[in-house]
Amino acid sequence: MIGNLARFCAKRPIVTIGLWVLVALVSLGINDRLIDSALTTELTLAGRYESQRAEALIEERLTGPRPQGELVVIKSSSVRVDDPAFQTKVESLASDIAALGPDKVIVQDHFYLSQNPLLVSPDGQATLMVLTMPGSADTAIENVGEVLHVVEEADHADGFRVLMGGDASVSYENNELALHDLERGERFGIPIALIILLALLGTVVATLLPLGLAGFAIVLALAGVAIVGQLSPLLFFVRLMVVMIGLAVGIDYALLIVSRFKEELARGLSTYDAVIRAAATAGRTVVFSGATVVLALIGLLIIPASFFQSLALGAILVVLFAMAATLTLLPAVLSLLGPRVDKLSVPFLSRFSLKTPEESLEGFWEKVTRRVMRRPVLSILLVAVPMLFLSYFYLDIKTGLNDVNTFPDGIQTKEAFLLFEEKFSVGTVTPAGFISPAEIVIDGDLNDPAVAEAASALRLSLFENPAFPVPPEFMANEANDLALITLSFPGRPNSPAAADLVRVIREQIIPASFEGVPADVYVGGASATLADFQGIVSLYTPIVFALVLGLSFIILMMVFRSIVIPLKAIIMNLLAVGATYGLLVLVFQKGFGTDLFGFQRAEVIDAWMPLFLFAVLFGLSMDYHVFLLSRIRERYDETGDNTEAVAYGLRSTAGIITGAALIMVAVFGGFATGRSVINQLMGFGLAVAVFLDASFVRSILVPASMEVLGARNWYLPPFLRWLPDLKVEAEEGH
Repeated sequence: MIGNLARFCAKRPIVTIGLWVLVALVSLGINDRLIDSALTTELTLAGRYESQRAEALIEERLTGPRPQGELVVIKSSSVRVDDPAFQTKVESLASDIAALGPDKVIVQDHFYLSQNPLLVSPDGQATLMVLTMPGSADTAIENVGEVLHVVEEADHADGFRVLMGGDASVSYENNELALHDLERGERFGIPIALIILLALLGTVVATLLPLGLAGFAIVLALAGVAIVGQLSPLLFFVRLMVVMIGLAVGIDYALLIVSRFKEELARGLSTYDAVIRAAATAGRTVVFSGATVVLALIGLLIIPASFFQSLALGAILVVLFAMAATLTLLPAVLSLLGPRVDKLSVPFLSRFSLKTPEESLEGFWEKVTRRVMRRPVLSILLVAVPMLFLSYFYLDIKTGLNDVNTFPDGIQTKEAFLLFEEKFSVGTVTPAGFISPAEIVIDGDLNDPAVAEAASALRLSLFENPAFPVPPEFMANEANDLALITLSFPGRPNSPAAADLVRVIREQIIPASFEGVPADVYVGGASATLADFQGIVSLYTPIVFALVLGLSFIILMMVFRSIVIPLKAIIMNLLAVGATYGLLVLVFQKGFGTDLFGFQRAEVIDAWMPLFLFAVLFGLSMDYHVFLLSRIRERYDETGDNTEAVAYGLRSTAGIITGAALIMVAVFGGFATGRSVINQLMGFGLAVAVFLDASFVRSILVPASMEVLGARNWYLPPFLRWLPDLKVEAEEGH
């Protein structure tokens, strides 16, 4: 089928290329019109979780849709709040903000309006202005940029510091950081990928093909995101995911085809035959490799959280479009280019270009493989023991959600929250605890004495609990069938400690008051969302692991007709993933090498990161594994010599695997140079895992373990021999 598809496209190159260009132009139009409305910054969970139930009940039966709140802090080192100059500054700022219009922002309160002493810091040198952003969360984020601009203009003028912080402004600046990191990652990763491709392929024309294919895949995937997002908004972060994964796999898949095409041309095949042969061999590898990536990512789609579903959908779309372009567009382009694929050679890089298996007989990888296989047990220990040691640090991981406190220095909202904490903290409760309190919703008839008594008991127990220094506030709706207790939390709302407090409220404090009472009680708010999110991750991690590992085992067993090969693949991939987890903890939590790499310290690793990294890394590592083992199996079937087959497989694929891995490391590393700690975590994690996988796992552990096991590598129990034989590499001549 793959060969037939390649034949069709190679015989009709102009039509094929024209259709792809047309689809790309339409996709660009879709992106221009729809992509912004398809994205959101709101992390949502399935409606059955407590935090989501609480939010829905509050909006439906108490407050209606709630506008976003923002705080502006005005501070002076020379005058106090009772000074006329301070009042003039605040009132002038309020007037400038109000001039933006009530449809964009409302000045809700400031000290000179209400004389509320809570709006003044204890030292009298700072005051707060309370703003409301009308409309939905996404509308507030669109409008808050103008408010931030007004605040920036007022900052440092007349000797005052003026800063702003709140959910909308934090989301806005987070989006700006993400766009900055996206552009920075592209500027850093693409030129390095270009140099690596030039070294591998030796000519400018051949090098531009993988980059162009990746571009097509990204444009089409973003259009898919824009369309799907009209039905159910996707998290803003999906755009970064599409670009990052698209560059990595798009270049990777095209490199496999182009390098095989050049190899077949060098053997004397015609252009048409070389295209068909490349598609029938490397093309089949792309299909199976892409399928393993997609299957790994499907595991994330079952998780009832918008973050996982958005990232998984974006990555799956770009992998599918990269596969489609590799199997249709690339054969068409190559059939037109033919030998001209070697035009514009770069002489000084030609010595690094890919070699055929015959040319590699005395090469670097042949020598490495032979040395590894002479002492296979020692080689396994030298790699496995350090990776196990690194994996040990994963036991120290602390998960939460990184927030404004991990923004780079100088970002306005971070500076605002630091000033909030400095000037307006009440004991251990910071302004963040007031902005994002816990919201305890009581759904029951408050006229029922039992319900009313339980609600009073709950308020009293919270009031008397030393963990909550600020008294809870109580309000009920007009029907008196829903009550809301607002509880300002100590510390930071997105911290593990805050999530632990939510669990204490849910599992101990509420049951003590409402046991046997005819009412439902839910805890909502940012900290409750984090607690639910962590619970989702804990629940679904073993499910996703079992699904991904199980599907991978079945596919590899059918592809390689062995139960040993998939078992080893799973063990080695888990080893690389574990070492990556350990390095994340060492670098970001413990601070080893943060100055060297230019990274920020992070008190927590984002709760979604380990599971996300597992799915992506497992898929990408299987990509290389399938490519390498397919060549080994092909040679083993021809010769029956396990040692020779392993050596042949390594020297045939090591150059491409190493080059492709270096490209992925460059792309992921480019995003790790961003300013956002989330992008640093993700980019570093992906880059390290790919590096470990391609350098140590594929180059040392695979050949060493295959030498130790010998013919037992290909053991398939008799009762499983009915399984279909899904060969990756096509037979010669097909």
